[in-house]
Amino acid sequence: MKWNLPNILTVLRLVAAPGVAVMFLYFTRPYADWFALILFLSAAITDWFDGYLARAWKQETKLGAMLDPIADKAMVVIALMVIIAFSSWSPWLILPSTVILFREVFVSGLREFLGDVAGTLKVTQLAKWKTTFQMTAITVLFAQGVFEHYLGMSVFGMDETMIDAVLNGEEEDVLGLRWKLEGMEWAGWLGLWLLWIAAALTAITGFDYLRKALPHLREGQ
Repeated sequence: MKWNLPNILTVLRLVAAPGVAVMFLYFTRPYADWFALILFLSAAITDWFDGYLARAWKQETKLGAMLDPIADKAMVVIALMVIIAFSSWSPWLILPSTVILFREVFVSGLREFLGDVAGTLKVTQLAKWKTTFQMTAITVLFAQGVFEHYLGMSVFGMDETMIDAVLNGEEEDVLGLRWKLEGMEWAGWLGLWLLWIAAALTAITGFDYLRKALPHLREGQ
């Protein structure tokens, strides 16, 4: 095994995947939300850097080729589990997440079954866009959690009449309820739209991978 900077970045991204969930075990919110957001965003950025550096420095290795998709899938799967666990279990969130989780498990199993043949099925540009949309959507949804928790902290102890008065401009918004609410709503809607786009790309790329793999699945091949 060859250890170089691209491979080290990939391993760090792999370690960061469970770290996102661990943040919510050892820290209270909103600190856990902030740490998870920063950790996930940093790991997502290294996803671009390790591949770019490996190609630019001609340091592509079998170890990196093996760990890179594993790290990507681990990040996405664990982050979606955390987001769903702290959500209201909305079907608009669960449905696209289910599509993404099913595809990742299905393709991983298919790759394992194909063995050496799987290496001949190259990653397409659409699959790279799929990963980009997945990670962007998850980052935005983590940001929604930050806004939501700060809003909850600000309205703690306030009755609905006072909250409505502040949001309607009848009372001075000294705690910034309006921008926290707008941030939460915008991040929520944007995150869901991006997640649905990611789910559509995930389904398309999964079907494309299955179509390319079918000739190798025929009996006698």
